Amino acid sequence: MLTIAGNLRQWPGRRWVAGTAAAVLIFVVVAIPTALIPNMFFTREIPPTWWSYTALGISSLLTGLLVATYVASPIARTGNTNKSGIVASLLTFFAVGCPVCNKLVLLALGTTGAMTFFEPVQPLLAVISIGLLVWALLRRVSQENACRVAPVAS
Repeated sequence: MLTIAGNLRQWPGRRWVAGTAAAVLIFVVVAIPTALIPNMFFTREIPPTWWSYTALGISSLLTGLLVATYVASPIARTGNTNKSGIVASLLTFFAVGCPVCNKLVLLALGTTGAMTFFEPVQPLLAVISIGLLVWALLRRVSQENACRVAPVAS
């Protein structure tokens, strides 16, 4: 863990700018349609829970750091990337959103099902989302410290 913190301290300024911009953008993009930021376009039938803002804040921060790892990255681009950050951000949206305002949940479960089955699962979705983001971030940062091995000529 100490090497990861040391690695973050060595990041260039443009990584921090990109990470901060991504974190703010993710916060706003999720908070507006879920009505965590009151606005005239979206409303909530059920008020936000006490943990919604915290979960969104942590997820936004971790997503910003994860996005920053792709800026000026020393990791060789192989074309295959881990999609856990995208999945985690989508889970955050479902975790902090109003259970009966989400059209997908309403179509799948109905109003009663959304309140009975989906609402109690939302905190678990938030924890899974944060866990996926931590895992993806640690994986990306630790790969930057990995030894580079030259390909063997055959």
